[in-house]
Amino acid sequence: MATAATLTRADLADALHRDMGLSRADASRLVEQILGHMCEALSKGENVKISGFGSFILRDKGERVGRNPKTGVEVPIAPRRVLTFRASQMLRDRIVDGG
Repeated sequence: MATAATLTRADLADALHRDMGLSRADASRLVEQILGHMCEALSKGENVKISGFGSFILRDKGERVGRNPKTGVEVPIAPRRVLTFRASQMLRDRIVDGG
């Protein structure tokens, strides 16, 4: 099984530098600003939707009872907020088509 490559902040900044002609510093700053705005919105409890890409959705999960798979002992799982990503149909189609 081959390991998949990871897209990093540096990769995004490099693509902006190469494709848009921004300086490396400006491209890096732009990537940080975009990610900062997304993090800020999510920390305020807002969902983030990027048209044609997908939605980052916050969900509140209630308390529930889990089970230790090794011992079988029931353990309470505390309520928490989780972040989910739902890809847009356009992104799903591109993934299925392979590019």
